Amino acid sequence: MSRIRTRTRPPVTLALPALLAVAFLLLPLIGILVRTRWSELGTHLTSPGVVEALRLSLLVSSWALVLSLLLGVPLAWLLARVEFKGKALVRSLVLLPMVLPPTVGGVALLLGFGRRGLLGPWLEETFGITLPFHTSGAVLAATFVAMPFLVISLEGALGGLRQSYEETAASLGAPPVRVFFTVTLPMVAPGLVAGAALTWARALGEFGATITFAGNLPGTTQTLPLQVYLLLQDRPEAATSVSLLLLAIAMGVLIALRGRWTGTPVARGGAAPPPVADEAPGPHPADAPAPAGHGPRQTLPDRGHWPLHATVTGFNQLVLDAEPGTTIAVVGENGAGKTTLLRALLGLTPRAHAELRLGDTDVTALPPHRRQVAWVPQDGALFPHLTAEANTAYGLRARRVPRAEARREARAWLDRLGVGHLAHRKPAQLSGGQAQRVALARALAARPRLLLLDEPLAALDQTTRAHVRHTLRTHLAGFGGVCLIVTHDPVEAVSLADRVLVLADGRTLQDAPPSEVTRHPRSPWVARMLGRNAWSGTASAEGLALAGGGRLVVAEALPEGAEALAIIAPEAVSVHRNRPDGSPRNVWPGTVREITAVGSRLRVLVASARAPDLVAEITPEAAAELGIVDGAEVWTSVKATEVTLVRL
Repeated sequence: MSRIRTRTRPPVTLALPALLAVAFLLLPLIGILVRTRWSELGTHLTSPGVVEALRLSLLVSSWALVLSLLLGVPLAWLLARVEFKGKALVRSLVLLPMVLPPTVGGVALLLGFGRRGLLGPWLEETFGITLPFHTSGAVLAATFVAMPFLVISLEGALGGLRQSYEETAASLGAPPVRVFFTVTLPMVAPGLVAGAALTWARALGEFGATITFAGNLPGTTQTLPLQVYLLLQDRPEAATSVSLLLLAIAMGVLIALRGRWTGTPVARGGAAPPPVADEAPGPHPADAPAPAGHGPRQTLPDRGHWPLHATVTGFNQLVLDAEPGTTIAVVGENGAGKTTLLRALLGLTPRAHAELRLGDTDVTALPPHRRQVAWVPQDGALFPHLTAEANTAYGLRARRVPRAEARREARAWLDRLGVGHLAHRKPAQLSGGQAQRVALARALAARPRLLLLDEPLAALDQTTRAHVRHTLRTHLAGFGGVCLIVTHDPVEAVSLADRVLVLADGRTLQDAPPSEVTRHPRSPWVARMLGRNAWSGTASAEGLALAGGGRLVVAEALPEGAEALAIIAPEAVSVHRNRPDGSPRNVWPGTVREITAVGSRLRVLVASARAPDLVAEITPEAAAELGIVDGAEVWTSVKATEVTLVRL
């Protein structure tokens, strides 16, 4: 299907100045092309002086690029990843050579590194190095003016890289240096290549700082731009030919980059295999129990058993204890501190601090890569430059497991989670469900003592979610550590977890088995997550005085003044077109605001001026019979015996 492009006619007041700007930039280049003596071009470019200057320029620019990579890459990482005082000043120093007149830069280099400069005498006395009027001086001058291009380009690429990739790599056991070289650099390669190309091209064309600091000695510091300067005095036609050569090199670099100044990815040639559709629900052959003595289950070593004890302070304030094999679902509304809790256990946030013990080991003072706490973020954070198998083996390789053994164990985990046949695909070639299973396999293969899953199934469709949930439940059953799962899905909380931890403002509101939380939720948010109506209020002689106004008659008596939460199941709410007669003690008029389908039934949201919003669940047949549509005026009723009170 072809894309329809719409063209916007630019206003004349903007188009004319833009065209003048293009002409202003283009005219000098056309001048070089017109004035070049094409018949003498070969002779000019192959003259001994030009060849020698070209050789020296290539040498100087190459060494300048090497120095820029050695110094500029760490500096770009520091600016992009670390917050420190004076950061704005450091960035200004990086940008300064880009706006400083080159001759002023040369004078500054002379006063800093010259024979009478600040560092020059020490270099000469200690190492016998004299930078001015030496090729090394030309390299230093070129590095000074060119390195900012690398730093700025790479910093932009690093700034656009989600830190979840690096944090996930650390949670798999990779120390910072390994993370940098195996994850960060490969993922910002376009920005690094763009910055390196610009740096080399700028160093190749450097003139002002070089002639001021290093001089103009043939064969020593006389680079190609300096050769152009000399040729203009005696042989202007040759100067034009050499200028054309430098122009062609510069344009070649820019065209090759195709606008990738900040590391923006460019589509590569060749179409990648399309993502594979998620398999239909049901066990994959690899999920079936392996025969005795065969299959990957027998090749995986015993992981041990590690109980959890954590005392979390800061934004989150709670104490968490769990036995090996326990799965805890962490729930709560947005801002409750769920992800902060996981990051505190990982040691990744100053917002909260966790005193953490796993088994007999206190890991509180250890950095993230030594805690043996594996993390699966919401998006999985699979490393896009690695295959599924290499992703899964990453944690094992970070812990110095031999490559062949790491690959075998990674393949075994992929087989167990039903994606072994996709081992050689990269994340872009996987569907959402497949990628989530690879991310889970990677975390489990890293041999963690604590497993943290941050909404691992949130991005999946319902069919795939059910399949992955079944797989996850199966394999967590044999996990010897503790697993925390952040979720907003009540089905996940009930089906996967042994306990449900309800957070509110960073504190524990409820920590109980799923059945207890389902029957007696202690917050309106949890009750609504579970599909219940939840009204908070204060007990009185007449029943429950609702916080939003109104009164609820209840069968259960509480001490007067006690704070309580009234839980009403949607199926316990009756809907009528006229005021009902009979036994209901709680009757309210209202207006239908929303109708949604839930399975084979309909959920009807009714708003009333005399009670909080109420959700009723009825059959489609009942809705048709009553004429329930959006905006319809109805009556709702709830028997006092259908109200469950949870004392707060």
